[in-house]
Amino acid sequence: MARVVEVFPWVGETPPALFPVTSVLDVLGGLGVLLPALTRVLPGLTVLAAAGCAGLQLSAIAFHLLRGETDVLFNVVVLALAVLVAWGRWSRVPLEPRA
Repeated sequence: MARVVEVFPWVGETPPALFPVTSVLDVLGGLGVLLPALTRVLPGLTVLAAAGCAGLQLSAIAFHLLRGETDVLFNVVVLALAVLVAWGRWSRVPLEPRA
């Protein structure tokens, strides 16, 4: 964990559970966007997972800005991508379930 704190100083300044919980949510969100779309099993979960990823990025942006950190470009890009996927799979190119 010491190496993580070197790269992300906020990890050492927040409750110990915050980093592992957000990391697990990131991985689950990514899998939730990818797997239903690839397998066509419950493809509606892709939209929900992308919306969850967008919510997580909004939270991250707020967290960093409230701490006075202004380097949130990565979070903004991921937010934009998550919103694009959610919108696209909801209205533009919805996925059909496997028959």
